[in-house]
Amino acid sequence: MPNLQLFATTPKAMEDILADELHQLGATNIKTTIAGAYFEGDLQTAYRVCLWSRIANRVLLQLSTFKVTSQDDLYQGVKKIDWFEHLQPDGNFAVTFNAKNSQAINNTHFGALKVKDAVVDQMRAKFQNRPNINTEQPDIRINVNLNGEAAVLSLDLSGESLHRRGYRDTTIKAPIKENLAAALLIRSRWPDIAKQNGTLIDPMCGSGTLLIEAAMIAADYAPGLLRDYYGFIGWKKHDAACWQALLFEALQRKTAGLKQLPTIAGFDKDRRNINAALTHVANAGLQGKIHLECRDISDAAPALSWKPGLVICNPPYGERLGDEQEIAELYKKFGDSLKAKFSHWQAAVIISNPELGFRLGIRSQKPVTFYNGALECKLLRMTIEESTFFVPKPKSTEERITQINETISAQQSEVFKIKRLSEELKVESTLTAENADDREILGEYDIGVLSFYNRLQKNLKKLSAWKRKSNITCYRVYDADLPDYAVAIDIYQDNNNGSEQAWVNVQEYEPPKNIDPFKANQRLAALLQEIPKVLDIPPDHVFLKIRRKQKNTDQYEKLGDQGHFHIIEEHGCKLQVNFEDYLDTGLFLDHRPLRLLIQQQAKGKRFLNLFAYTGSATVHAAVGGAKATTTVDMSKTYLDWAKANLALNLTVGKHEFIQADCLEWLAEESAHHYPRQYDLIFLDPPTFSNSKRMDDVFDVQQDHVTLIQQAAALLAHEGILYFSTNFRRFVLDAEALSTLKIENITAKTIPEDFARNPKIHYCWRITK
Repeated sequence: MPNLQLFATTPKAMEDILADELHQLGATNIKTTIAGAYFEGDLQTAYRVCLWSRIANRVLLQLSTFKVTSQDDLYQGVKKIDWFEHLQPDGNFAVTFNAKNSQAINNTHFGALKVKDAVVDQMRAKFQNRPNINTEQPDIRINVNLNGEAAVLSLDLSGESLHRRGYRDTTIKAPIKENLAAALLIRSRWPDIAKQNGTLIDPMCGSGTLLIEAAMIAADYAPGLLRDYYGFIGWKKHDAACWQALLFEALQRKTAGLKQLPTIAGFDKDRRNINAALTHVANAGLQGKIHLECRDISDAAPALSWKPGLVICNPPYGERLGDEQEIAELYKKFGDSLKAKFSHWQAAVIISNPELGFRLGIRSQKPVTFYNGALECKLLRMTIEESTFFVPKPKSTEERITQINETISAQQSEVFKIKRLSEELKVESTLTAENADDREILGEYDIGVLSFYNRLQKNLKKLSAWKRKSNITCYRVYDADLPDYAVAIDIYQDNNNGSEQAWVNVQEYEPPKNIDPFKANQRLAALLQEIPKVLDIPPDHVFLKIRRKQKNTDQYEKLGDQGHFHIIEEHGCKLQVNFEDYLDTGLFLDHRPLRLLIQQQAKGKRFLNLFAYTGSATVHAAVGGAKATTTVDMSKTYLDWAKANLALNLTVGKHEFIQADCLEWLAEESAHHYPRQYDLIFLDPPTFSNSKRMDDVFDVQQDHVTLIQQAAALLAHEGILYFSTNFRRFVLDAEALSTLKIENITAKTIPEDFARNPKIHYCWRITK
């Protein structure tokens, strides 16, 4: 048989798996491209790929290539083929047309009509008869792919996508296609595990696609055996004898393979899914070969007789809004089940959100990228051994407290316990146990707690005179003074309805990877125990946040929806703060001196607050007598908060709030021939942002020159721009900004309570 020019399509990111498979099936000169692979082979090879490929979608037989610069070029190129070699005059056919980057034809329906006309016109001219169109099961399916001016004309030998094996009920929604399931199994080394008689378990099996594909792989079961239609069945050049020989061979291999099938089991908590899986298993002729049970993920476990093998599943991705917490709990439960019941097994999980992978608490190999439709996913492959286990980073205070409880209950439950006493944070501990036995057990750890207790008292005493003299009610009292107790502690005095109360915001700095999680949990728990004692406040007035390296604009990330606001005062300004719903409280305490400076300079001025957050600087300007303020921020939530802050203060003047991307707004305003003019501008951008609502990625180091120049363009005569950033490695490009007068005032804007951390921010006074 002569060699044919062939092309197999496949989902993106599966090209290499397809190439390996084509090689095993006898193809030659294999070259991968995006979403497919070119190859050569005789007709038998083409048939074999159609019958045996677990990865391909379609197999295309190339008939010709030609140039298309006009509609007529397409028509004539198709007409050059002698269609009588492929199709009877009274037969039927279908056309698939795709175009990309074409100037001549950009409408696929129109392109398909031109191809149809060329075939019909040729047949009618020769035989006074014409073939019909049949889109369901045509004798042949013609495929034309037009990329720019290059057209490839092919016959689709597969007929319909090869991922449709024929066992799945089309009325049942399935999360993954059959060829994606096969690719996941191959990348998870299931073929090798099956040869060693290892077990496969899918603990969230849904309608059973992974189970059936695993059985087909293990049994040497050709995935195309269940199909009764291919694109070559009605083709005039079809070699029926060759095809029947391949079918006979495949049936023999299937029969032999099913006798040696390893244990394959699926669990699902939904009885409807189990029923669907049973239907699909029966459709595939695998009754009695796959074990199915209705079980929750927490009850998923292998029988004692099952040999360790592969746990694989496609859990929910949590794409719907509001699912995050529920899905995160599911992944944690799955990880706990793997650790407890599947020691020395392999595991594979496909996920769309990498963060969910961490919820498993098991280190994985380098993830493999796949696409489930248009959704990019990662396949995580793990060995279930204690050396690969880790404690996932907590996403909330509640989760952090739960972790502490679990760690301590497992390792030291009689000595040290933390409980959640209410919906809000209330911590109790037996840490400061008075009996000698407990003290002896705690040893040096108790000494560390005492050191923290003493340091907190010392800091309170040191700051007392300063805060009293300066009338400071909200301040930082501790900032990782002791390395083992790496937290920031801020005190807020609430002046709501005349009742003075103190509230404490604790921000835990993420411990280094080399710190034992148990020790980190111990230290945090002890700290939370001591803070109410030292500050003489109720435990439920202490709020815990986890401070990690910021991504994007983390202060904007909502953590809850309690809606509890407290009113504090700062230099005569009333401001709302929130301790529960966000990573930050709504007030950056380190900018306190700068806000006071703005207040002192604002009288009679026009003030602009960019990246305004909750508008605290706007409030200070208004209270200072600004005749007009403009507050710009991208978030409606924070603009509403800023409006509420301003409403708390009896101010005069015109106040404007603009919801906009500050980068875009500033670029547009500065480009005007007569831009807005402001006497006082505060510019405090995020370090980095790629927010979904921003078209471009912002990097303060790379983009600050343009940002400052645009802001300076809005400065009135003798106007002042205050530029600040909390990026610790920031270097101002003074040379690029040489047309402006710049004064570094950082030292003047670092308050007493942040003296230990002089790099908390940088600040410059800029004028024209």
